[in-house]
Amino acid sequence: MELPRHVIPKPLAKGATGYYYNVPTKYRALKCPVSSEPLGIDYARMQARAKVLNEQFDEWDQARKGLPVSGVIVPKYGTVDWLFREYKISKAYLEKVAERSRSDYEWAMDEICNVITKSGDRVGGRLVKTISPRAADKLYDKFITAKGKKLPAGKQRLRTGEKLIGLCRKAWRVVHRLYPEEFPADVPNPWDGVTLKKRAKAKKPAVTREEVYAFAHGAIEAGYPEAAATAVICFEWLQRPENVVAGYITWADYRAPSAPSIIRVAHHKTGTIAPHPLEEIDNQGVVTRFYADAEEILAKLPKLGLPMILHRLRDGTAKPWIYSSLNHVVTRLRGKIEGVPPHFTLDACRHGGLTELEEAELTDGQGRALSTHRTQQSYEGYAKRTAKRMLSATRKRYAHRLANEIATSVQNDGGDGVQNEKQGAEKSA
Repeated sequence: MELPRHVIPKPLAKGATGYYYNVPTKYRALKCPVSSEPLGIDYARMQARAKVLNEQFDEWDQARKGLPVSGVIVPKYGTVDWLFREYKISKAYLEKVAERSRSDYEWAMDEICNVITKSGDRVGGRLVKTISPRAADKLYDKFITAKGKKLPAGKQRLRTGEKLIGLCRKAWRVVHRLYPEEFPADVPNPWDGVTLKKRAKAKKPAVTREEVYAFAHGAIEAGYPEAAATAVICFEWLQRPENVVAGYITWADYRAPSAPSIIRVAHHKTGTIAPHPLEEIDNQGVVTRFYADAEEILAKLPKLGLPMILHRLRDGTAKPWIYSSLNHVVTRLRGKIEGVPPHFTLDACRHGGLTELEEAELTDGQGRALSTHRTQQSYEGYAKRTAKRMLSATRKRYAHRLANEIATSVQNDGGDGVQNEKQGAEKSA
Protein backbone atom coordinates (compact mmCIF):
# COMPACT_ATOMS: atom_id res chain seq x y z
CA MET A 1 0.00 0.00 0.00
CA GLU A 2 1.48 3.34 -1.07
CA LEU A 3 1.40 6.00 1.61
CA PRO A 4 1.59 9.77 1.13
CA ARG A 5 4.83 11.57 1.87
CA HIS A 6 5.78 11.88 5.54
CA VAL A 7 3.11 9.37 6.57
CA ILE A 8 4.23 6.33 8.55
CA PRO A 9 2.16 3.33 9.69
CA LYS A 10 2.19 1.91 13.19
CA PRO A 11 0.55 -1.35 14.32
CA LEU A 12 -2.08 -0.89 17.00
CA ALA A 13 -3.87 -3.27 19.32
CA LYS A 14 -6.20 -5.88 17.84
CA GLY A 15 -4.36 -5.85 14.51
CA ALA A 16 -5.36 -2.34 13.42
CA THR A 17 -2.93 0.05 11.72
CA GLY A 18 -2.64 3.68 12.72
CA TYR A 19 -1.26 6.39 10.46
CA TYR A 20 0.89 9.31 11.57
CA TYR A 21 2.12 12.40 9.78
CA ASN A 22 5.77 12.69 10.75
CA VAL A 23 7.76 15.79 9.72
CA PRO A 24 11.42 14.79 9.18
CA THR A 25 13.82 15.83 11.93
CA LYS A 26 15.90 18.13 9.71
CA TYR A 27 12.83 20.23 8.88
CA ARG A 28 11.73 20.38 12.49
CA ALA A 29 15.19 21.80 13.24
CA LEU A 30 14.45 24.52 10.66
CA LYS A 31 11.29 25.39 12.63
CA CYS A 32 8.84 23.97 10.11
CA PRO A 33 5.38 25.29 11.14
CA VAL A 34 3.64 22.08 10.04
CA SER A 35 3.33 19.82 13.06
CA SER A 36 3.37 16.05 13.25
CA GLU A 37 0.00 14.59 14.15
CA PRO A 38 -1.93 11.30 14.26
CA LEU A 39 -4.15 10.66 11.24
CA GLY A 40 -6.35 7.87 12.61
CA ILE A 41 -6.98 4.45 11.14
CA ASP A 42 -9.27 5.31 8.22
CA TYR A 43 -7.22 5.20 5.01
CA ALA A 44 -9.38 7.63 3.01
CA ARG A 45 -9.46 10.24 5.76
CA MET A 46 -5.73 9.81 6.26
CA GLN A 47 -5.10 10.55 2.57
CA ALA A 48 -7.26 13.68 2.63
CA ARG A 49 -5.59 15.11 5.72
CA ALA A 50 -2.09 14.16 4.57
CA LYS A 51 -2.73 15.96 1.28
CA VAL A 52 -3.54 19.19 3.15
CA LEU A 53 -0.51 18.85 5.41
CA ASN A 54 1.84 18.14 2.52
CA GLU A 55 0.52 21.18 0.63
CA GLN A 56 1.27 23.30 3.69
CA PHE A 57 4.71 21.76 3.96
CA ASP A 58 5.46 22.43 0.29
CA GLU A 59 4.35 26.05 0.60
CA TRP A 60 6.62 26.60 3.58
CA ASP A 61 9.54 24.77 1.97
CA GLN A 62 9.31 26.68 -1.29
CA ALA A 63 8.93 30.00 0.52
CA ARG A 64 12.00 29.09 2.63
CA LYS A 65 14.01 28.48 -0.55
CA GLY A 66 12.80 31.70 -2.19
CA LEU A 67 10.98 29.80 -4.94
CA PRO A 68 7.52 30.67 -6.26
CA VAL A 69 4.76 28.62 -4.69
CA SER A 70 3.43 26.09 -7.18
CA GLY A 71 -0.24 25.63 -7.87
CA VAL A 72 -2.96 28.10 -8.81
CA ILE A 73 -5.54 27.18 -6.17
CA VAL A 74 -3.11 26.83 -3.26
CA PRO A 75 -2.54 30.27 -1.68
CA LYS A 76 0.97 31.49 -1.07
CA TYR A 77 2.31 30.62 2.35
CA GLY A 78 2.09 33.50 4.82
CA THR A 79 -0.49 35.54 2.89
CA VAL A 80 -3.94 36.63 3.99
CA ASP A 81 -5.45 33.99 1.66
CA TRP A 82 -3.32 31.40 3.42
CA LEU A 83 -4.38 32.71 6.84
CA PHE A 84 -8.06 32.26 6.12
CA ARG A 85 -7.46 28.79 4.70
CA GLU A 86 -5.67 27.84 7.91
CA TYR A 87 -8.51 29.28 9.93
CA LYS A 88 -11.07 27.20 8.02
CA ILE A 89 -9.26 23.94 8.85
CA SER A 90 -8.68 24.86 12.50
CA LYS A 91 -10.65 23.46 15.41
CA ALA A 92 -11.83 26.96 16.25
CA TYR A 93 -13.73 27.00 12.94
CA LEU A 94 -14.74 23.36 12.53
CA GLU A 95 -16.01 22.95 16.10
CA LYS A 96 -17.33 26.43 16.89
CA VAL A 97 -18.88 27.67 13.64
CA ALA A 98 -22.23 26.04 12.89
CA GLU A 99 -22.90 24.56 9.46
CA ARG A 100 -25.74 27.06 9.06
CA SER A 101 -23.31 29.99 9.37
CA ARG A 102 -20.39 28.75 7.27
CA SER A 103 -21.70 30.11 3.98
CA ASP A 104 -21.78 33.57 5.57
CA TYR A 105 -18.20 33.11 6.79
CA GLU A 106 -17.09 32.07 3.29
CA TRP A 107 -18.70 35.18 1.83
CA ALA A 108 -17.05 37.40 4.43
CA MET A 109 -13.60 35.89 3.80
CA ASP A 110 -13.96 36.45 0.05
CA GLU A 111 -15.13 40.00 0.71
CA ILE A 112 -11.99 40.71 2.75
CA CYS A 113 -9.48 39.01 0.44
CA ASN A 114 -10.89 40.56 -2.74
CA VAL A 115 -10.49 44.16 -1.61
CA ILE A 116 -8.27 45.97 -4.14
CA THR A 117 -5.56 48.18 -2.70
CA LYS A 118 -4.23 51.45 -4.16
CA SER A 119 -1.42 49.45 -5.74
CA GLY A 120 -3.97 47.38 -7.65
CA ASP A 121 -3.33 44.06 -5.88
CA ARG A 122 -5.68 41.98 -3.76
CA VAL A 123 -5.51 42.08 0.04
CA GLY A 124 -5.58 38.28 0.00
CA GLY A 125 -2.28 38.17 -1.86
CA ARG A 126 -0.45 40.32 0.66
CA LEU A 127 1.65 38.86 3.45
CA VAL A 128 0.08 38.81 6.87
CA LYS A 129 3.07 40.71 8.25
CA THR A 130 2.26 43.70 6.04
CA ILE A 131 -1.18 44.28 7.59
CA SER A 132 -0.43 46.93 10.19
CA PRO A 133 -2.91 48.72 12.51
CA ARG A 134 -3.01 51.65 10.08
CA ALA A 135 -3.70 49.26 7.21
CA ALA A 136 -6.50 47.68 9.26
CA ASP A 137 -8.09 51.12 9.78
CA LYS A 138 -7.94 51.82 6.03
CA LEU A 139 -9.42 48.42 5.22
CA TYR A 140 -12.30 49.10 7.61
CA ASP A 141 -13.07 52.26 5.62
CA LYS A 142 -13.13 50.16 2.46
CA PHE A 143 -15.34 47.54 4.08
CA ILE A 144 -18.06 50.06 4.95
CA THR A 145 -17.95 52.01 1.68
CA ALA A 146 -17.55 49.02 -0.67
CA LYS A 147 -16.91 50.70 -4.00
CA GLY A 148 -18.81 48.98 -6.75
CA LYS A 149 -21.70 48.06 -4.44
CA LYS A 150 -25.06 49.65 -5.21
CA LEU A 151 -25.70 51.65 -2.06
CA PRO A 152 -27.81 54.79 -1.60
CA ALA A 153 -25.89 58.06 -1.44
CA GLY A 154 -24.28 58.51 1.96
CA LYS A 155 -25.17 54.96 3.02
CA GLN A 156 -22.49 52.84 4.66
CA ARG A 157 -22.39 49.14 5.45
CA LEU A 158 -21.72 49.58 9.15
CA ARG A 159 -23.08 46.20 10.17
CA THR A 160 -21.04 44.49 7.44
CA GLY A 161 -17.95 46.37 8.59
CA GLU A 162 -18.45 45.10 12.15
CA LYS A 163 -18.78 41.51 10.94
CA LEU A 164 -15.66 41.68 8.76
CA ILE A 165 -13.55 43.28 11.48
CA GLY A 166 -14.74 40.67 13.99
CA LEU A 167 -13.88 37.85 11.60
CA CYS A 168 -10.39 39.27 10.94
CA ARG A 169 -9.75 39.67 14.66
CA LYS A 170 -10.78 36.08 15.32
CA ALA A 171 -8.89 34.53 12.38
CA TRP A 172 -5.69 36.46 13.20
CA ARG A 173 -5.84 35.31 16.82
CA VAL A 174 -6.40 31.64 15.93
CA VAL A 175 -3.71 31.38 13.25
CA HIS A 176 -1.19 33.44 15.22
CA ARG A 177 -1.36 30.83 17.97
CA LEU A 178 -0.47 28.12 15.43
CA TYR A 179 2.10 30.04 13.35
CA PRO A 180 3.52 32.86 15.52
CA GLU A 181 6.58 33.32 13.32
CA GLU A 182 4.40 34.55 10.43
CA PHE A 183 3.15 37.56 12.42
CA PRO A 184 4.97 40.71 13.55
CA ALA A 185 6.17 40.45 17.14
CA ASP A 186 5.18 44.00 18.13
CA VAL A 187 1.53 43.95 16.96
CA PRO A 188 0.47 40.38 16.13
CA ASN A 189 -3.21 41.33 15.77
CA PRO A 190 -3.73 44.68 14.02
CA TRP A 191 -7.52 44.36 14.23
CA ASP A 192 -7.60 44.82 18.01
CA GLY A 193 -8.68 48.36 18.78
CA VAL A 194 -10.07 49.30 15.36
CA THR A 195 -12.53 52.13 16.02
CA LEU A 196 -15.95 51.23 14.67
CA LYS A 197 -18.53 53.83 13.76
CA LYS A 198 -21.65 53.93 15.88
CA ARG A 199 -24.88 52.73 14.36
CA ALA A 200 -28.47 52.26 15.43
CA LYS A 201 -28.63 48.52 15.95
CA ALA A 202 -31.80 46.94 14.64
CA LYS A 203 -33.56 44.59 17.01
CA LYS A 204 -34.93 41.29 15.84
CA PRO A 205 -38.73 41.19 15.91
CA ALA A 206 -40.76 39.10 18.32
CA VAL A 207 -44.28 37.73 17.84
CA THR A 208 -46.98 37.13 20.40
CA ARG A 209 -48.64 33.93 21.54
CA GLU A 210 -51.80 34.77 19.59
CA GLU A 211 -49.82 35.30 16.38
CA VAL A 212 -47.90 32.03 16.81
CA TYR A 213 -51.03 29.94 17.21
CA ALA A 214 -52.83 31.79 14.40
CA PHE A 215 -49.95 30.79 12.16
CA ALA A 216 -49.86 27.22 13.49
CA HIS A 217 -53.55 26.55 12.84
CA GLY A 218 -53.33 28.20 9.42
CA ALA A 219 -50.24 26.16 8.49
CA ILE A 220 -51.99 22.91 9.43
CA GLU A 221 -54.96 23.83 7.26
CA ALA A 222 -52.56 24.59 4.39
CA GLY A 223 -50.94 21.15 4.74
CA TYR A 224 -47.72 22.15 6.51
CA PRO A 225 -47.91 20.69 10.03
CA GLU A 226 -44.08 20.71 10.22
CA ALA A 227 -44.00 24.51 9.93
CA ALA A 228 -46.76 24.76 12.54
CA ALA A 229 -44.96 22.49 15.01
CA THR A 230 -41.61 24.23 14.50
CA ALA A 231 -43.13 27.65 15.29
CA VAL A 232 -44.80 26.33 18.43
CA ILE A 233 -41.67 24.50 19.66
CA CYS A 234 -39.57 27.65 19.18
CA PHE A 235 -42.10 29.76 21.09
CA GLU A 236 -43.10 27.45 23.93
CA TRP A 237 -39.87 25.55 24.59
CA LEU A 238 -37.41 28.16 23.30
CA GLN A 239 -35.42 25.83 21.09
CA ARG A 240 -33.42 27.48 18.32
CA PRO A 241 -35.20 26.97 14.98
CA GLU A 242 -32.12 25.54 13.26
CA ASN A 243 -31.94 22.89 16.00
CA VAL A 244 -35.62 22.02 15.60
CA VAL A 245 -35.24 21.61 11.83
CA ALA A 246 -31.97 19.68 12.19
CA GLY A 247 -33.74 17.00 14.24
CA TYR A 248 -32.47 17.83 17.73
CA ILE A 249 -35.96 17.29 19.11
CA THR A 250 -37.31 13.76 18.65
CA TRP A 251 -40.39 11.78 19.53
CA ALA A 252 -38.28 9.95 22.11
CA ASP A 253 -37.88 13.29 23.92
CA TYR A 254 -41.64 13.84 24.15
CA ARG A 255 -43.52 12.03 26.92
CA ALA A 256 -41.07 9.12 26.98
CA PRO A 257 -42.04 6.10 29.14
CA SER A 258 -39.27 7.01 31.57
CA ALA A 259 -40.56 10.62 31.81
CA PRO A 260 -44.21 10.71 30.69
CA SER A 261 -44.84 14.30 31.82
CA ILE A 262 -41.71 15.92 30.33
CA ILE A 263 -40.41 17.12 26.96
CA ARG A 264 -36.62 17.18 26.71
CA VAL A 265 -35.28 20.04 24.57
CA ALA A 266 -31.64 19.92 23.45
CA HIS A 267 -29.79 23.17 22.77
CA HIS A 268 -26.88 22.46 20.45
CA LYS A 269 -25.25 25.87 20.92
CA THR A 270 -24.93 25.59 24.70
CA GLY A 271 -24.72 21.79 24.86
CA THR A 272 -27.54 21.65 27.42
CA ILE A 273 -30.82 19.74 27.69
CA ALA A 274 -33.85 21.40 29.29
CA PRO A 275 -36.48 19.00 30.70
CA HIS A 276 -39.67 21.09 30.46
CA PRO A 277 -42.52 19.75 32.64
CA LEU A 278 -45.75 19.33 30.69
CA GLU A 279 -48.17 18.88 33.58
CA GLU A 280 -48.58 18.84 37.35
CA ILE A 281 -50.87 16.86 39.64
CA ASP A 282 -51.90 18.52 42.92
CA ASN A 283 -52.81 16.83 46.20
CA GLN A 284 -56.44 16.45 45.12
CA GLY A 285 -55.44 14.66 41.91
CA VAL A 286 -56.27 17.59 39.65
CA VAL A 287 -54.04 17.64 36.55
CA THR A 288 -52.82 20.99 35.21
CA ARG A 289 -51.52 20.80 31.65
CA PHE A 290 -49.09 23.64 31.06
CA TYR A 291 -48.88 23.32 27.27
CA ALA A 292 -52.28 22.01 26.20
CA ASP A 293 -52.39 24.23 23.10
CA ALA A 294 -48.91 23.19 22.00
CA GLU A 295 -49.65 19.50 22.48
CA GLU A 296 -52.76 19.92 20.36
CA ILE A 297 -50.52 21.12 17.51
CA LEU A 298 -48.04 18.25 18.02
CA ALA A 299 -50.95 15.79 17.82
CA LYS A 300 -51.48 16.91 14.20
CA LEU A 301 -47.83 16.22 13.32
CA PRO A 302 -47.32 12.90 11.46
CA LYS A 303 -44.67 10.56 12.84
CA LEU A 304 -42.40 9.98 9.85
CA GLY A 305 -39.31 8.93 11.81
CA LEU A 306 -37.48 9.57 15.05
CA PRO A 307 -37.05 13.36 14.57
CA MET A 308 -40.27 15.31 14.98
CA ILE A 309 -39.70 17.58 11.99
CA LEU A 310 -39.28 15.63 8.76
CA HIS A 311 -40.21 16.31 5.15
CA ARG A 312 -42.38 13.66 3.47
CA LEU A 313 -41.20 12.86 -0.06
CA ARG A 314 -43.35 11.73 -2.97
CA ASP A 315 -42.09 8.14 -2.75
CA GLY A 316 -43.35 7.88 0.84
CA THR A 317 -39.97 8.26 2.50
CA ALA A 318 -38.97 11.20 4.68
CA LYS A 319 -35.86 13.34 5.15
CA PRO A 320 -34.92 16.35 7.27
CA TRP A 321 -36.00 19.74 6.03
CA ILE A 322 -33.44 22.15 4.65
CA TYR A 323 -33.56 25.13 6.98
CA SER A 324 -33.85 27.70 4.21
CA SER A 325 -36.62 25.71 2.52
CA LEU A 326 -38.76 25.67 5.66
CA ASN A 327 -38.17 29.40 6.06
CA HIS A 328 -39.46 29.91 2.54
CA VAL A 329 -42.59 27.97 3.46
CA VAL A 330 -43.10 30.22 6.48
CA THR A 331 -42.66 33.31 4.30
CA ARG A 332 -45.31 32.11 1.83
CA LEU A 333 -47.79 31.12 4.53
CA ARG A 334 -47.57 34.26 6.66
CA GLY A 335 -48.96 36.37 3.82
CA LYS A 336 -51.99 34.11 3.49
CA ILE A 337 -52.97 33.53 7.13
CA GLU A 338 -55.10 36.13 8.87
CA GLY A 339 -53.66 37.56 12.06
CA VAL A 340 -50.03 36.82 11.18
CA PRO A 341 -47.78 39.91 10.85
CA PRO A 342 -45.35 40.38 7.93
CA HIS A 343 -42.36 40.12 10.29
CA PHE A 344 -43.32 36.60 11.39
CA THR A 345 -40.33 34.23 11.26
CA LEU A 346 -39.20 31.16 13.18
CA ASP A 347 -36.58 33.30 14.92
CA ALA A 348 -39.30 35.76 15.89
CA CYS A 349 -41.22 32.88 17.52
CA ARG A 350 -38.32 32.10 19.84
CA HIS A 351 -37.77 35.77 20.61
CA GLY A 352 -41.49 36.05 21.39
CA GLY A 353 -41.31 33.14 23.83
CA LEU A 354 -38.33 34.66 25.61
CA THR A 355 -40.12 38.01 25.78
CA GLU A 356 -43.13 36.30 27.36
CA LEU A 357 -40.85 35.03 30.14
CA GLU A 358 -40.04 38.63 31.03
CA GLU A 359 -43.65 39.72 30.74
CA ALA A 360 -44.51 36.97 33.22
CA GLU A 361 -42.03 38.71 35.58
CA LEU A 362 -39.89 35.63 36.11
CA THR A 363 -36.65 36.12 37.97
CA ASP A 364 -33.41 35.97 36.03
CA GLY A 365 -32.72 32.51 37.41
CA GLN A 366 -36.17 31.20 36.50
CA GLY A 367 -35.97 32.55 32.95
CA ARG A 368 -32.52 31.13 32.36
CA ALA A 369 -33.62 27.77 33.76
CA LEU A 370 -36.14 27.57 30.90
CA SER A 371 -33.97 29.05 28.17
CA THR A 372 -30.65 27.49 29.36
CA HIS A 373 -28.73 30.70 28.65
CA ARG A 374 -25.43 30.61 30.49
CA THR A 375 -25.10 34.31 31.21
CA GLN A 376 -27.50 37.05 32.21
CA GLN A 377 -26.26 39.26 29.39
CA SER A 378 -27.07 36.73 26.67
CA TYR A 379 -30.49 36.09 28.21
CA GLU A 380 -31.41 39.76 28.46
CA GLY A 381 -30.63 40.36 24.81
CA TYR A 382 -33.66 38.34 23.68
CA ALA A 383 -36.42 39.85 25.81
CA LYS A 384 -37.98 42.83 24.01
CA ARG A 385 -39.09 45.96 25.87
CA THR A 386 -42.76 45.60 25.04
CA ALA A 387 -45.65 47.82 26.16
CA LYS A 388 -46.75 45.08 28.55
CA ARG A 389 -43.37 45.06 30.28
CA MET A 390 -43.37 48.86 30.43
CA LEU A 391 -46.87 48.87 31.96
CA SER A 392 -45.88 46.29 34.57
CA ALA A 393 -42.79 48.30 35.51
CA THR A 394 -44.84 51.51 35.67
CA ARG A 395 -47.39 49.88 37.98
CA LYS A 396 -44.66 48.72 40.35
CA ARG A 397 -43.05 52.15 40.33
CA TYR A 398 -46.42 53.81 41.04
CA ALA A 399 -47.15 51.38 43.88
CA HIS A 400 -43.70 52.11 45.32
CA ARG A 401 -44.41 55.85 45.23
CA LEU A 402 -47.79 55.41 46.93
CA ALA A 403 -46.22 53.27 49.64
CA ASN A 404 -43.61 55.96 50.30
CA GLU A 405 -46.25 58.69 50.42
CA ILE A 406 -48.35 56.74 52.92
CA ALA A 407 -45.32 56.02 55.08
CA THR A 408 -44.32 59.69 55.02
CA SER A 409 -47.82 60.89 55.95
CA VAL A 410 -47.92 58.52 58.93
CA GLN A 411 -44.55 59.75 60.12
CA ASN A 412 -45.65 63.40 59.80
CA ASP A 413 -48.92 62.96 61.67
CA GLY A 414 -49.14 64.57 65.10
CA GLY A 415 -48.45 62.33 68.06
CA ASP A 416 -51.11 60.91 70.34
CA GLY A 417 -52.49 63.78 72.42
CA VAL A 418 -52.99 61.63 75.48
CA GLN A 419 -49.45 60.36 75.52
CA ASN A 420 -47.86 63.66 74.57
CA GLU A 421 -49.98 65.89 76.80
CA LYS A 422 -47.78 67.80 79.13
CA GLN A 423 -48.70 67.02 82.70
CA GLY A 424 -47.71 69.08 85.61
CA ALA A 425 -45.24 67.56 87.99
CA GLU A 426 -46.50 66.91 91.49
CA LYS A 427 -44.52 68.59 94.15
CA SER A 428 -44.10 67.02 97.50
CA ALA A 429 -44.05 68.99 100.67
